[in-house]
Amino acid sequence: MILDSFLALCAWFMADLGFFERLNKIINATNQHTGTMRNILIGFTFILLLASCRNASEKTLESPNEGLIRISVEASFKPFMEEQLKVFLESNPKAKIEVSYKSEIECFKDLANDSTRMIFVTRGLNKEEQMDYKKSLGFNPNFAILAYNAVAVLVHKSAKDSIFSIATLRQRLSGKSAKEVVMDGNNLTGIIRFLKDSLVKDAPFGKNVVAANGSKEVIDYIATHPDAIGFVGMNWIGDGYDPAQIELRKKVKLGLVECTQCIEKGYFSKPSPATISKAQYPLTLPIYYILKENAAGLGTGFLNFLSLERGQLIFKRSFLVPAKMGFKKRNSLLE
Repeated sequence: MILDSFLALCAWFMADLGFFERLNKIINATNQHTGTMRNILIGFTFILLLASCRNASEKTLESPNEGLIRISVEASFKPFMEEQLKVFLESNPKAKIEVSYKSEIECFKDLANDSTRMIFVTRGLNKEEQMDYKKSLGFNPNFAILAYNAVAVLVHKSAKDSIFSIATLRQRLSGKSAKEVVMDGNNLTGIIRFLKDSLVKDAPFGKNVVAANGSKEVIDYIATHPDAIGFVGMNWIGDGYDPAQIELRKKVKLGLVECTQCIEKGYFSKPSPATISKAQYPLTLPIYYILKENAAGLGTGFLNFLSLERGQLIFKRSFLVPAKMGFKKRNSLLE
């Protein structure tokens, strides 16, 4: 009898309708039994109520500046994203963002997972992807460009050849030149996709292309291989105020790349916010966010931070070109 009453109480309690009325029926039904059984039922009921109240009080409500979300970030974006997260979370102590740095391909896989709501990559969603998300979610994820980055060409400090035409870079990447090329190949970053689509196109990378484990390892490799060239995001080496990046810059130097949009032929430039925004440096790529949120939650709050003054100034401070503060970015098409 005690077990039957206990099961009935649990089932009705979880139904969450008419609880106290049902509780009264159970208690009245136990009047014909011992007082001990009745006391056990009453005691257990109050334990359930206390546990329920505690769980309700601990449940975190989500808003643009409170709650928990998981985001995935293209691995080469780590330097500036760490700074963005630091400032945002200090300003919003009730917010918690769990971040994973990984390849661009893995970021898109995470976006398809219900647990990851926001990713940061080098491209937006194509039409087919938008249609698929529309069918599965009932709405289109929001995506746009937050800032512009550049792919820097690195050479050894003692390298005499530090000026490159687009044709020369294409030959190096396709293996027509035997000199080594190193990039972050283990993470399959957006930089690799960009170089493949923009320079090599349909041809495979040459056997002279070496895979490194991360952007820092690319820099370290170039520092010890005088004839090699490397490709990294400008955000890894362009900040002249960051002590860590200043030390990395001491190991290598930046190559100059041919301007494909300049009227004046034979113009070469290094990556910088000025040469990116004026389309004088051709190896530029965007920084996209993709947000899978249909209401104003924490993802929207973080997006607002990145799009408004403080977030955009952090991009600028990282020697990137902000896209939301009225800076004009002309097309820099490779020829």
